[in-house]
Amino acid sequence: MLIPYYHIDSFTTSLFAGNPAGVCILDAFLTNTTMKKIAAENRHSQTAFVVQRDDGDFDLRWFTPLIEDDLCGHATLAAAYVLSLRSHASWPVRFHTRSGVLVVTRVGSVFEMDFPAWPPQECIIPPTLLSILGLMRAHVMKPRDYMVVIENSTQVRQIRPDISALAQLDIGMGGVIVTAIGDDDIDYVSRYFAPSVGIDEDPVTGSIKCTLAPYWGARLDKRILRTRQLSARGGELHCTLDRNRVRIAGSATLYLHGEIKVDIGRD
Repeated sequence: MLIPYYHIDSFTTSLFAGNPAGVCILDAFLTNTTMKKIAAENRHSQTAFVVQRDDGDFDLRWFTPLIEDDLCGHATLAAAYVLSLRSHASWPVRFHTRSGVLVVTRVGSVFEMDFPAWPPQECIIPPTLLSILGLMRAHVMKPRDYMVVIENSTQVRQIRPDISALAQLDIGMGGVIVTAIGDDDIDYVSRYFAPSVGIDEDPVTGSIKCTLAPYWGARLDKRILRTRQLSARGGELHCTLDRNRVRIAGSATLYLHGEIKVDIGRD
């Protein structure tokens, strides 16, 4: 069986920046085991699997190298971008996912995703979390991921967590966001670590904006926010708060298009 496969750099207009994602276009989903193996083989933080429905919408699933995820921004953007390359003419696109229906609109080269808002809540802090991050103090909150708020962008850029220790921390399906207020025209900055699900550091993460945008929007009294992720590859996004939703906008570019050859069954 030959599967159309795309390697997309998301949240960037240039190759070798942003966040790489794999996108597989399928007639029907493969077995969970096979999709996990494909994601592990790809070695991206996320691989998206897309199946068109009879009603014209799409089913979308995401896999890290270790698990099936419940929400992923950059691979959703990559999937929408691939549909544009395949001359999908009906916009907006509706993806049916584990996190509900996600709508993606397109204006030229910019794709805007409509995601759920996950405002952070006060939480019990794992006793070793701050020491694993190399921090003495921080404000920690949690919806899915732990959100660690520190003083400034320099601290965010310089943080060096103990990835092995972080991978052993019991934090469920999520990871750890480290964030601070931004500089100049950037409202806030962040980094994201999720080694327990196979992502040591994610280059640019869409799903964490579901938490960060409500937090920083309330703190800065802003509805439209510009944000930068301070990973080695880096990336910038625009977020718009809309009641209980967050609209996340960015661009993408094609690195590779080919086929995956596998002999498999289906669920």
